Amino acid sequence: MERLDGGSVVPERLRGGIIALGNFDGFHLGHQAVVGRAVARARAEGRPALVGTFDPHPIRHFVPDSAPFRLSTLDQRERWFAEAGADAMVVFRFDAALAALDAEAFVAERLIAALGVGGVVTGGDFTFGKARSGSVAALATFGAMHGFSVDTVDPVTLDGEPVSSTRIRELLQQGDPRGAARLLTRAFTIAGVVQHGDKLGRTIGYPTANLDMGGYVRPAYGIYAVRGMLADGRVVDGAANLGIRPSFDPPKELLEPFFFDFSEDLYGQPLEVALVEYLRPEAKFDSLEALTTQMDADCARARTLLATA
Repeated sequence: MERLDGGSVVPERLRGGIIALGNFDGFHLGHQAVVGRAVARARAEGRPALVGTFDPHPIRHFVPDSAPFRLSTLDQRERWFAEAGADAMVVFRFDAALAALDAEAFVAERLIAALGVGGVVTGGDFTFGKARSGSVAALATFGAMHGFSVDTVDPVTLDGEPVSSTRIRELLQQGDPRGAARLLTRAFTIAGVVQHGDKLGRTIGYPTANLDMGGYVRPAYGIYAVRGMLADGRVVDGAANLGIRPSFDPPKELLEPFFFDFSEDLYGQPLEVALVEYLRPEAKFDSLEALTTQMDADCARARTLLATA
């Protein structure tokens, strides 16, 4: 699996490929259908299988002060694309230069000159080019002109509704990580590097591995049953506070997982934390004793839930 710059000419061995085009944030069921179609076509035609994604998200370029909304990082997407069978991920850096390209120029410069595509696969609502001027119909017209195929995948539905990143964000913000996981086909997972905190958890017997939420969407604040994926591949169960810690001053937004039966130093190490179940909202306690009693109950419940999850 290679990561390529969408503004540069790709190696000859990857030219002529079938590329799935989209943002693919979270790589949910609908995204998987698009990439799956591209990989299947590439294998059938003996071509490279590519996945094109945009980073930063176009919204971040046009509305830089918008609230965090990402469901995944580039590193996460790269791993998922590889697991889906792609040979390379093409990252189109969404900057002023890319935003200024009209639909025809995007096809000519990025798809033909840089990638030499043999085919493109998209979802039916895919748009591209300056002011989103290009549609799948326009893409098909360009394909006929320049000799590459265009394949469109219908929306994937679940429970009678289309699967979308927007729907997943709403479920997370409503405190329904299990509902989000059904659409994602995996638990929503936050990746980061463990940072030093105030070490207050140590004083009450609950040392935590603190992660900054970065550009991720903010799920409902509260306590979660979680699974941590360590850098060496081990998986550990735990409970986590996601929010601003109202019992402590000053408020500070963090994801703070406490892992059961685990005492190793994780500072400075990469960590992924999957939100499995929402236990309760954040609450402010009048004393550390009351807080500790509630944390004991939260951890006991999380252990029970994770034993069957």
